[in-house]
Amino acid sequence: MNRQLRIGLAQINPTVGDLWGNSKAITEWIGRARDQGADIVLFPELAIPGYPPEDLVLKPAFVRDNLKALDLVVGATKGISAVVGFVDEDGDIFNAAAFIHDGELKAVYRKVFLPNYGVFDEQRYFTPGHLCPIVEIAGVRIGVSVCEDCWYPSGPMAWQALHGAEVMLNINGSPYHEGKRVPREAMIADRARDYGSFIAWVNMVGGQDELVFDGNSAIFGPNGKVLARGSSFREELVVCDVNLGSVPFHRPHENIRREAEGAERLELVVTEVPITGTQQPKPPLSPADSKPLEGAAEVYAAVVLGTHDYITKQGFEKVVIGLSGGVDSALTAAIAADALGPTNVIGVRLPSRYTSPESLEDAGLVAEALGIQLMDFPIEPAHKAFEEILAGVFRGTAPGVAEENVQPRIRSTILHALSNKFGYIVLTTGNKSELATGYGTLYGDMAGGFAVLKDITKTMVYELCRYRNSLGPAIPERVITKPPTAELKPDQKDSDSLPPYEELDPILRGYVEEDLGPEELVAAGNRPETVARVIQLVDRSEYKRRQYPPGVKITPRAFGRDRRMPITNRYVPNGSRPAQ
Repeated sequence: MNRQLRIGLAQINPTVGDLWGNSKAITEWIGRARDQGADIVLFPELAIPGYPPEDLVLKPAFVRDNLKALDLVVGATKGISAVVGFVDEDGDIFNAAAFIHDGELKAVYRKVFLPNYGVFDEQRYFTPGHLCPIVEIAGVRIGVSVCEDCWYPSGPMAWQALHGAEVMLNINGSPYHEGKRVPREAMIADRARDYGSFIAWVNMVGGQDELVFDGNSAIFGPNGKVLARGSSFREELVVCDVNLGSVPFHRPHENIRREAEGAERLELVVTEVPITGTQQPKPPLSPADSKPLEGAAEVYAAVVLGTHDYITKQGFEKVVIGLSGGVDSALTAAIAADALGPTNVIGVRLPSRYTSPESLEDAGLVAEALGIQLMDFPIEPAHKAFEEILAGVFRGTAPGVAEENVQPRIRSTILHALSNKFGYIVLTTGNKSELATGYGTLYGDMAGGFAVLKDITKTMVYELCRYRNSLGPAIPERVITKPPTAELKPDQKDSDSLPPYEELDPILRGYVEEDLGPEELVAAGNRPETVARVIQLVDRSEYKRRQYPPGVKITPRAFGRDRRMPITNRYVPNGSRPAQ
């Protein structure tokens, strides 16, 4: 018997809630897989409803409609098998995978391990499953699982391996953060070696609110080596022949038994699903081994895709950006132009009495290099009017931040008037370093519809600018090298209010992303006074961050879905208390 399977991994970009659009796309990708002679094609976790559907799954009508959409997909599988993520319902609600063959729903697997950390909240919605079907096609025994079930050695895969599964099909909605691919692939390779099995691992691509999915789907051999890999951040069908030989290959049976003993607690119910049929002659395949993106290229692709999908999936076309002549607004404009096309990006210069001629020139050079539209709205008339309105109540007080912040609020009003009138989305331009420390104006430069750089530190901003310029001229050198300034008063620099970014960003990484305390941050070589100051800035700015727009998650711990701190909070970390 020819024990060979041609497996397709369809890393598609579904839209949450678009049940009919998603099911239509799935049927189209099934057709492409069939044309390439695939025996089985895999689709991502919850591909039909989109991932993550959040509270939509609490609506009974939504779950019913998702099951109707599944029926449409089932009808499109003539001559091929498909594994498709959907929401199952049987009194309880399950995150499930349908195994479909030749127009029939043959088996359903329900996700066992429901993640409830970081950006995940699945225990709010779903019930753990216990169904464990083993499908046999052409003499090959196959196990199916969903995402998190692959992360545990003594999990469902071990139980499937104990019952003879030689090929594991794992469907995923694995959100991106910088550097995640390498440890994730190492984990999957470990599972392949643990069970001596082939693992076909499919992930979705695309942006969903603050999350972005990177694809990088892959098929692993029993030795843990990658046999085929999909692209980063791009829809693609990866097709690979998996050859198991004429007899079962050597497997680590003792290890399988040991891991399966740990899986007994899961009370998985194995069902046998034999599938008959003859394999048809197959067209030749080209190798599928895309080179994954890394470093700045990976981060840039993530934020471009996340921005594109946030705008377009909501039916918007154009964005408007305040161009200050600084590095943050320049990078935001470059990302927007790459995501949406230059004709869909409107840059706006909003000079005040403190705006330097160089800043105006630099903003113009950015717009010219990117090929975007540029508008000008000097804010001096409105600034004077506000000064007159507030003169009486402010009389006798020293000018300060309140007077400075009138300017970004005027600018925000103009940008949102353009948004309101013409249907643009305002892109805010602040970065994670500023957001962490509260260095921004509520209802001013912090206001908008989407925050492109929300999870990108200032030091990463510079790195991304250099990367973007390596692709073609976009951001003038002077914009990158000049000292950053808000230009809200004469001779202002960011360093007047914040530590240098090369000192600030490592402290923020430790405190925000790694939950390090003051003592640990100081032990890492940071100055105690700087650590105490940064922690105070971060902690007292939570109320500002709660009012900030969504933005693409890039780091392992982003503000928003990842990091949930109370606004009213009197806890002061030991070592960062002010002197008595």
